[in-house]
Parts: sequence; structure tokens; C-alpha cells
Amino acid sequence: PMSRVSLVMAVFNQLPLTRACLESLRPTTIPFDLVVVDNGSTDGTAEFLRAFPYPIPLRLQRNGENLGLIRALNQGWRLAGSELVCFLHNDTEMRDPRWLERLVAALEGDRGVGLVGLYGARRVRRDGRYVGRTIVHCLVDGPAMREPEVEVAVVDGVCLCLKRSLLEQLGGFDEGYGFFHGYDRDLSFAVRETGRRCVVVNAPFVHRGGGTRASSAAELPLADDLARRQEALARFVGKWGHRLPSDVRRPAERVRDWLTSRAPRAAL
Repeated sequence: PMSRVSLVMAVFNQLPLTRACLESLRPTTIPFDLVVVDNGSTDGTAEFLRAFPYPIPLRLQRNGENLGLIRALNQGWRLAGSELVCFLHNDTEMRDPRWLERLVAALEGDRGVGLVGLYGARRVRRDGRYVGRTIVHCLVDGPAMREPEVEVAVVDGVCLCLKRSLLEQLGGFDEGYGFFHGYDRDLSFAVRETGRRCVVVNAPFVHRGGGTRASSAAELPLADDLARRQEALARFVGKWGHRLPSDVRRPAERVRDWLTSRAPRAAL
């Protein structure tokens, strides 16, 4: 059957992570096609993708050098042929065969959802950072969310799913953020500016870490990476300061969360 969803993945080396991610997608309950942008891998990734051992329709874009994650993702969605686009980091592994079904269902109907993912934050501070206790996710190593779906202010870039037509309307990801940081917050706020909501759905996954970052950015000294993070936050606040701080929780939820955060921790 024709797929309604194009899965877009940017890779740079880290072939074992990419392979594990693709293996975890085998049981996925709805059909999808795959767009992979290879940012100049030198570890056998290119050969693996050319010999692609999966029955998934594949479009491949190989860059001669590492253009960074954000530019690669923009290349990827423009190659995607389906109505919906789902961006997935290659250092993830899905643990629920219905993960994509759940993402797609959140975008359907007339509920005003514009962007959906698997990890996000309900409150963003004036300086653009997440408020830790308002982070919601369905990571297998928990503490995972209990609800099937939660509204958030920002969906994290580990998984982002939205209509291709909306991406086109917004002009894709803002490449002014540079190599890696900030593009997901920016997209979330751009989607919300159109009057749509952002949500996280409950579909357990594993995040290995380090796959998408493995790039010239990953070899940077920690201080340089921190500087890039701060530059991205400054750009975000410069663009969206009129919407900050941002909190999508209802007043009763804010009180409950505050009380929970003040409660003494139970002895382990």
C-alpha cells in the first residue's frame, strides 16, 4: 500500500546505531517510506545504504561533507513524497509497533494538533530553557508518561511528525540556528503561532544518545558545544521572546505539579 508517511533520518557514521534503529522499525504497523540523508559518512554507512536490506522504499541523499543536522533535515523533507513527514533520530529504537500509528492518529481529525512527537516540555522559561519537572516522554527507562497524549509547549527533535503542507508553509527548519541546537524549539513555536497545538504521544522508545550528534559538533570541546547551545537559545529568545515564558498546563495542573515538586522524596 502507498504510504502516507515519509520517515526522514540524517546520519553521519554510527552505523550500528542506524542499523539498530532500522531493525526496531520492522514491526511498524502502518506502511512508510524512508528518506536518509548521509552527511558524508566514512564508516561503511554509505555501502550499507546502497545495499539496503529492508523492504522499505528508500530515497537516499549523500552529501560530500557534513552539512550539519538542520540542513540535512531540510534536504530530507524536500525529497519526501508523502502527506506526512516524521523526522527520527538514528540513535532511537522503537519498542511499540504502533508508534507511527499513534503519531499519525494525533494529527488526524479536527483536534487542532500540528506537531507531534515522543518527548517534550510543557513549560519553557523566559530564557528559552525547558522547566525540568514539566518534561514528558515515553522513554523505556522512565519515569514514563501515564496518559496516551499530553499537550506540550515544545516537541523535542528526537522525533517530530507533522504535515508536509505545514512544513512548506513554515519554510522548513530555520538554518540560522547552525549545526544542531534549537531547530526543534523553533519549529514548535512556529507551529503554535499558526494556532495549532503540539503534543507528545505515549509510544515507548529507547534513546541511545550520540548518534545524531556524531559529527564535527560531537568532536568539539564541551565548552564550544555549550557556546553553540547558548547561541541557539539567544536566537530562539530573539525570535520568540514575545511568547516567553510559555506554559500549556491548565492552572490546576500547575498547582498540582508545584505541590508534587515540593513534596519530600519517599525514602528509597
